[in-house]
Amino acid sequence: MAKKPSTAQAAAPPAASEPAYPGQRFGLPERGSGSVASMPRRVLALFIDWLLCTLIAYWLTHSQFWTIAVFAVEVYVLTATTGFTVGKRLTGIRTIRTNGDLVGFRWALVRTAILLTVIPALLADRDLRGMHDRASDTIVIQA
Repeated sequence: MAKKPSTAQAAAPPAASEPAYPGQRFGLPERGSGSVASMPRRVLALFIDWLLCTLIAYWLTHSQFWTIAVFAVEVYVLTATTGFTVGKRLTGIRTIRTNGDLVGFRWALVRTAILLTVIPALLADRDLRGMHDRASDTIVIQA
């Protein structure tokens, strides 16, 4: 027969090893500037970037076929150099390394390559980091 936990055990706070909010283990604030960006903001930024890249691809080639290439270049170059894509800038979020540095070209390449496979980006951990963020040691924060 299983023993029921006492009231004191049931009311005990979570273990110190489990963060209370996304980004806590990286020293980020719970809310406001520098806190982990919400998933709805990230998805909105992605849709803005995709729409913009579709328009650019169509304008350049009169075909939507090149959207993925334009998207890859936009995400790679802008993430590496500024941490912002156009969509992220408009939604007030940015990508940084977990130590606070810019992403840089090498890690932006890793992050973009995995992001383009779509599914790993949707598999987020407690800090709302997709596989592309974990592989490149990045995190998306509110600007």
